[in-house]
Amino acid sequence: MSEQGKGSASASAAAPAPGSDTYKGWLFKWTNYLKGYQRRWFVLSNGLLSYYRTQAEMAHTCRGTINLATAHIDTEDACNIVLSSGGRTYHLKASTEVERQRWVTALELAKAKAIRMMTDQSDDSGDEEPTSQSDRSEIQGTLKILVSKLDDLSTCNDLIAKHGAALQRSLSELEGLKVPVEGGEKIKAVNERATLFRITSNAMINACRDFLDLAETHSRRWQRALQYEREQRTHLEETIEQLAKQHNSLERAWREAPTLVSTTPSAPTTNKAGSERLRKEEASDEDEDTEYFDAMEDSPAFITVTATENTQHRRSQSNLSGASGGQPNDWNQDDHMSLSCNDVSGKELQPRRQRRTRVPDKPNYSLNLWSIMKNCIGKELSKIPMPVNFNEPLSMLQRLTEDLEYHELLDKAARCDSSLEQMCLVAAFSVSSYSTTVHRTAKPFNPLLGETYELDRLEEFGYRSLCEQVSHHPPAAAHHVVSQRGWTLWQEITIASKFRGKYLSIMPLGAIHLHFHSSGNHYVWRKVTSTVHNIIVGKLWIDQSGDIEIVNHRTKETCQLKFSPYSYFSREVPRKVTGVVADSGGQAHYILSGTWDDKIESAKIVQSSRGGSGSEGKQKTVYQTLPPKLLWKKYPLPENAENMYYFSALALTLNEQEEGVGLTDSRLRPDQKLMEEGRWDEANSEKQRLEEKQRAVRRRREAEASDALDDECDYDSGREYEGYQPLWFHQRRDSVTGETNFVYKGGYWEAKEKQDWSMCPNIF
Repeated sequence: MSEQGKGSASASAAAPAPGSDTYKGWLFKWTNYLKGYQRRWFVLSNGLLSYYRTQAEMAHTCRGTINLATAHIDTEDACNIVLSSGGRTYHLKASTEVERQRWVTALELAKAKAIRMMTDQSDDSGDEEPTSQSDRSEIQGTLKILVSKLDDLSTCNDLIAKHGAALQRSLSELEGLKVPVEGGEKIKAVNERATLFRITSNAMINACRDFLDLAETHSRRWQRALQYEREQRTHLEETIEQLAKQHNSLERAWREAPTLVSTTPSAPTTNKAGSERLRKEEASDEDEDTEYFDAMEDSPAFITVTATENTQHRRSQSNLSGASGGQPNDWNQDDHMSLSCNDVSGKELQPRRQRRTRVPDKPNYSLNLWSIMKNCIGKELSKIPMPVNFNEPLSMLQRLTEDLEYHELLDKAARCDSSLEQMCLVAAFSVSSYSTTVHRTAKPFNPLLGETYELDRLEEFGYRSLCEQVSHHPPAAAHHVVSQRGWTLWQEITIASKFRGKYLSIMPLGAIHLHFHSSGNHYVWRKVTSTVHNIIVGKLWIDQSGDIEIVNHRTKETCQLKFSPYSYFSREVPRKVTGVVADSGGQAHYILSGTWDDKIESAKIVQSSRGGSGSEGKQKTVYQTLPPKLLWKKYPLPENAENMYYFSALALTLNEQEEGVGLTDSRLRPDQKLMEEGRWDEANSEKQRLEEKQRAVRRRREAEASDALDDECDYDSGREYEGYQPLWFHQRRDSVTGETNFVYKGGYWEAKEKQDWSMCPNIF
């Protein structure tokens, strides 16, 4: 069986009930290469391991049973168990090494007990078997040796008694003979000594028998005590785990409660509320004591422990540290609230344009997916002629612009005096760009070469965004955003995608650059892989997985983010994201945690120490942190979003018609507009027309390049053909990363102000 197939599942096992001889729980059993591991309910009782599809089947249907007395128990890796008996083999899997070890221990004990029952060597073990195979073997071995020695002593005692009686008879006969007085006295003395030896031998045998009984009694007592202590420890661990989950739920409910938002500016009220909140946080964050985070690649695993002693004192010290500067309380006291309070002054008083809050509902058109997809396996996604039935009425340029939905995180980061705190906000921004994708399984329109998209929110939010499709094969888009609130963002994204039959992998290639004007901090990171599952059969769902490394090239500070791939069998929170923010020397200062579809929190590290070894032998680092603070929270979806392609509030406005945009803007694309209006048949026809027009332009351009190459060969003075050149972006070598990419060269907003679009090609 392939390791890849067997490694794709996990399960959780139930702990044995105290004093019980039965072990039950869920495991995953390998079935075949088509179905892989399947969840089954296993019951271990009386030396037999049986399994059922559900717990209800225990009353009437058993799917299989294996006798442990003749079974061989093997462990392949940290979570796998292999049971083989004769020609039957079970491949099982648990979720963690700890649960696997519990099952292995229970199986070994049941096997030993089954063997004893078959050989009738012990009738008193019953429920009092120890939970450790090594303890069991040692105790049973000692008892067997004692029993053997007692049997030897009993045999010797019988021989002594037999020969002693014969000796006494012989001595008595000698006493009856007429022998000298001196000889008779010696015979009498020998007879007395023989009697004394027999009495001593009997006493020794009785003492040995008493010792063996006492040893057996105390052995059972020790076994019961050991079993009780281990059951108590297991019960305590389960209780702590349940309490941690309850604390986590209470903490989440407390953080999301709207009644906690305080707008009273008075200092005494704030201090009182802050102290009360601190006490609640200290109580609600106790679950962090046992929370393990996945290790980053080439970095050790770590454990976070929320500080519960002197937290107020440590927090006050961290607030007054020179690293924070500026307004220290803004970072540690409800940052997500202080941002809106700071932005309200002046901005909220200005009248804003009323933008649309809905689009026409998505039509319910049926389509045979397999008839289209079966001929597309292995092909580049951009080369597959796809009908609009699989699209959403937005282009890839507009989807790229959606990264700015939580632009306020960058506005806030621009005001940070601490580069480490700024890094936390940048990391939250990088995660927030994936929040809109959790339900968005439809494919955006592939932009035409030269297509642009602008998002002008200068009056409302202080930024302007421009995207342009700079290459068609491979498809690449350049993006540039400048904000009056102190930051500039630019990126060039090339999409590499493969259709694998059951899922679709989307790999964004290219770096994202973020520059803060006042501090000069320059951050660079790359996107993770997106995967759309159940392309052929089942409900479509999307997942994000991989690692992101954010680097501040001015200070050399880093943030390592890990997007854990979703697994139905995992006990982890779905769509989990964890991260560590470290300075230039590699010392960690903040722990980030959350999910990419909901929220991200940060916790300041106050102390770190080396812990024990993990399951892979790596030593873990234990971080003691302050209670976590919310950095980012996803906005709720608009009403009726399920019928509007699950668009966010920003996405609903992206295709809204605006006056004065460039002639190549995505809002003017006819097939996309027809699809949004629900006229999908017309949209399909228009989409084919646009794609054929683009192919004709490409063929003409290739012919011009070929002619130019021929002229250059015929005439030394022939001018080299430049090929297609984007209108608003040009290629430059980046001084930070050393890569060559497209950057904004200017002129678009000036052309918009003059309404001079004469340079724009006719692509629609």
